[in-house]
Amino acid sequence: MSHPSLPEWVFPPPGGFSADDLDHIPDLPAHTELIDGSLVFVSPQASFHMRAVDLLAFGLRRTLPRDLRVRREMSIVTGKSQRPEPDLSVIRASAEQGPEQTFYRAEDVVLVVEVVSPESKDRDRKRKPSLYAEARIPHFWIVENDSGRPVVHVYEFDEVTGAYAITGIHHDRLTLSAPFDVDVDLTEIDRL
Repeated sequence: MSHPSLPEWVFPPPGGFSADDLDHIPDLPAHTELIDGSLVFVSPQASFHMRAVDLLAFGLRRTLPRDLRVRREMSIVTGKSQRPEPDLSVIRASAEQGPEQTFYRAEDVVLVVEVVSPESKDRDRKRKPSLYAEARIPHFWIVENDSGRPVVHVYEFDEVTGAYAITGIHHDRLTLSAPFDVDVDLTEIDRL
């Protein structure tokens, strides 16, 4: 199946694309994700999205233990046909393989953060959390826009249920002790 105005690679092969395919498709738009074997293209970021990511990245880096690193918009292989790209991830420093690296493996990820966008809200709220839980990533945060202010929903992987359990909803300040000490004034988004 093809369409005259779309490149042939837009259409998945029988059985879908694999996580390895993502690095070999020519002229792929930046920040393309692989969800369930299909390519997912992202829309331009809104101001809130960019500022929320910056605020959290800065806040995480301030208290990050030496053996961890914060990464922005790097894909994570969570399965054979799954390579989502969270807005932020915290990885083990040992997972860093060099400047040409294009993804991390789920077992090297401690935390993923998704800032909900209007065009991807179902993916951000439903499909991607289930992919991260299936890959047993220990911590997951989802950030919602509440009248221009970030609200952070914090989840921790529950070994018994194999799913995420909510541990808190943070409006003005994000103060946590897991996965490490975190203290972010969420109202600072107005200064970014």
